[in-house]
Amino acid sequence: MSRSRSGGSGGVVPPSDNAAWVAAVDLGATSGRVMLGNLGPDQLSVEAVHRFPNDPVRIPDGLHWNILELYRNILVGLRKAVGAQPDLAGIGICSWAVDYGLVSGDRLINNPFHYRDERTARGVELVHKIADHATLYATNGLQFLPFNSIYQLAVDQEAGVINDTTRMLMLPDLLGFWLTGEQVVERTNASTTGLLDLGTGTWNGTLIDKLSLPRSLFPFLIDPGTRIGGLRDEVAAEVGATAALDVIAVGSHDTASAVVGVPMTEPDAAYVSSGTWSLVGVELDRPVLTEDSREANFTNEGGVDGKIRYLRNVMGMWLLSESIRSWEREGQSVELTTLLAQATAVRTPVPIFDANHPSLLPPGDMPKRIAALCAEADASALDSPAVFARSILESLAEAYATAITDAERLSGQKINTVHIVGGGSQNTLLCQLTADRAGRRVLAGPVEATAIGNVLIQGRAAGLVQGELSELRALIARAFPPVEYQPR
Repeated sequence: MSRSRSGGSGGVVPPSDNAAWVAAVDLGATSGRVMLGNLGPDQLSVEAVHRFPNDPVRIPDGLHWNILELYRNILVGLRKAVGAQPDLAGIGICSWAVDYGLVSGDRLINNPFHYRDERTARGVELVHKIADHATLYATNGLQFLPFNSIYQLAVDQEAGVINDTTRMLMLPDLLGFWLTGEQVVERTNASTTGLLDLGTGTWNGTLIDKLSLPRSLFPFLIDPGTRIGGLRDEVAAEVGATAALDVIAVGSHDTASAVVGVPMTEPDAAYVSSGTWSLVGVELDRPVLTEDSREANFTNEGGVDGKIRYLRNVMGMWLLSESIRSWEREGQSVELTTLLAQATAVRTPVPIFDANHPSLLPPGDMPKRIAALCAEADASALDSPAVFARSILESLAEAYATAITDAERLSGQKINTVHIVGGGSQNTLLCQLTADRAGRRVLAGPVEATAIGNVLIQGRAAGLVQGELSELRALIARAFPPVEYQPR
């Protein structure tokens, strides 16, 4: 049997008299949401109160996030959350990594750049004149990605926008600053900058000095579960809070929260956090900093409770969503559910391409780029959106399987089960293809793993739930039973 449901259709543990509510702000690279989480000693549920698009804006100097529109929508969502549950116990914010805002005093001095902006290539050149990737990897443990914060900051330094009065705030921390007035940076997101020393968990002053960046650029570091501060009076009034709510640091890198939200109740498991990007890896107690690990382009990022998220970035559902945008620009009407059904019905072999090829990173004509990769490999032509979609999903599943095999080999951690969480967990074809190509059982869900992890870290900080990550994950598995796929 290739697919079975484990433990029912998913749902909620019955409410408890000791349960309380928190608000989780979860920002993805293409959309955002404000979620209400209800939790207690044996209670866990999440529900969306506000969803909104996250559309970047291109202006003459490059591609930027529309950070003010995101903040406006967060306030709208918090107003709805407070309206539904006036006695909220906290607010937590998580988002994608590496991008930041620069502030001077209370003033934002740059509209945050999008990590897909082409300026990052110049940053790689600047940084690698001072320290090559092997040198960097020995201290920061990060896979080479041309948009890591260290490269972006080098461009800002060269442009003269950084001085001794400037502070860098990762995007969740920037939004938290606007809510509370406090300037801090949470460690799981700081670990993606390339400027955090993995050994000490502190900013790497030696590297910062070599890059001629002022040490004052980097704020005080805090851990997930730390209280950042109460809402500013004017923010509390705007969202209708009767008293100042606390903003709590969660795993502010959304993957850190998502990994908390993986119902890993067995020790031999890997995870795939599948969204715009796919993050494929295992949770470890210590980083892997070998040359083999670096050459395999695996990253060591900070996790909740001092864990290491040992993983490889895979391009993810960006390939499909950007293809759909390209087809729609050409006048075709493409509906995702129908497209996936058509892709499932494809019976002929389709080309497998490198889902991590650098040409697939920027926005633009994705089908044309994929077709070019297939042509270079002398593969058969992709002659319809359905065949393109099937090729994309087969290629992603192959990339997942390769990353899982590599993670097992490099970390020494046996992998028998693969958990897929996030939006990709709803894609039955992708889940089955992953089981087939990885040759391992796949457990899919929950789809809102990031918000669930956000909620649980807040709840533990507030004393609503207790225990280590294993106990939190057992609660998730009871509340949201996963769907099982066996390899065919």
